[in-house]
Amino acid sequence: MRDRIEENEFAYELGGALAAISPEDPPRFMARTPHGYYDTALIRGELEKAGFSAVATGTRAQSSRAPSPRIAAAAYRQGTPLRNEIETRDAGKMDTAIEHAASAIAARHGKGEVVGKIQAHVISAVA
Repeated sequence: MRDRIEENEFAYELGGALAAISPEDPPRFMARTPHGYYDTALIRGELEKAGFSAVATGTRAQSSRAPSPRIAAAAYRQGTPLRNEIETRDAGKMDTAIEHAASAIAARHGKGEVVGKIQAHVISAVA
């Protein structure tokens, strides 16, 4: 399961860029859903309360790569429900949102191929 959004650079930069163009109601899918359940102590407690034993957690960092900042940003638009949140707010801002996100990624990682940190938790338990 993914770690908090701050540990996942492209998703974090995308979220900040979208909040900048829609500050009154920013799309929060990435922070809320794939990156919203990350507290390993909470998860451990919930698993133990549910009757699991031998709960073990580990954290693993890797790198995410894309040929360009625009492709990284567009992947979130095309490959996640984030698209629905952007369209619900203003479908006409889709291209603007992605360009703004691509600029935020480029500002930190450069304009060519980009590499960003991704991090997840690995959790095992015995039923």
